[in-house]
Amino acid sequence: MTVVALDGVTAAIGGRTVLNEIDLTVSSGELVALCGPNGAGKSSAIRAALGLLPLNGGRALLAGQPLSDLSSGQRAEQAAYLPQERRIAWNLPAVEVAALGAPWLAGEAALERARAALAEVDIAFLADRGVSEMSGGERARVLLARLLTTRARALLADEPVAGLDPDAQLMVLERLAARARAGQAVLVSLHDLSLAARFADRVVVLDQGRVVADGPPLEALRPVILRTVFGLTATWLDGPDGPLLAASRAATGPVSLQGR
Repeated sequence: MTVVALDGVTAAIGGRTVLNEIDLTVSSGELVALCGPNGAGKSSAIRAALGLLPLNGGRALLAGQPLSDLSSGQRAEQAAYLPQERRIAWNLPAVEVAALGAPWLAGEAALERARAALAEVDIAFLADRGVSEMSGGERARVLLARLLTTRARALLADEPVAGLDPDAQLMVLERLAARARAGQAVLVSLHDLSLAARFADRVVVLDQGRVVADGPPLEALRPVILRTVFGLTATWLDGPDGPLLAASRAATGPVSLQGR
């Protein structure tokens, strides 16, 4: 079942078009990675799918229903969001922040679910520590735990591994991939193309607000896309746990696909 869909979506920020007639779908049981250079429209696509970015054209749908027909509560039941920013306004204990992802539960039931999510991201021992007393990486795990407490059909995460050490990056994507295998629809934006190739069922490549590739990872991230969009001369190698990208900067840098 298609849970997240953008149908011919166009959007602008400050008079600049950031999404240009893009089509995007994410189905139950699927992890889709959004990839592209800085400014390609990855965060804008996620925000558009959640109704956080006004559209100039096209439609955003959740579970087949236009966002315009859904209340904020209904949207929250369908999709949960992990933003790129990791600011937390109050110095609450980690367990209370994680419990915010389960508003349908109360009291000890919500805290129990939150503690389980904190254990899932390997920081159960920090459950009662205030988030302002944590490192940036620890706060990132707390916010991931909040995402994992949800029962929403779709999980949308904007750069969930940014700034994390390699072990934590793998952990984050392993947990999100597990949620996809359990039946949720998962959409993540990623800069690390090797991680996208290893964990995603599909990769959608954005360039200047347009979808320029959509398919299995090594098809979407084929050499011509790596060269024209990312400015890389690259090849894929068989690593022990999945594809590894061997790359160098192309002499002339990226070449826009617009008009091709």
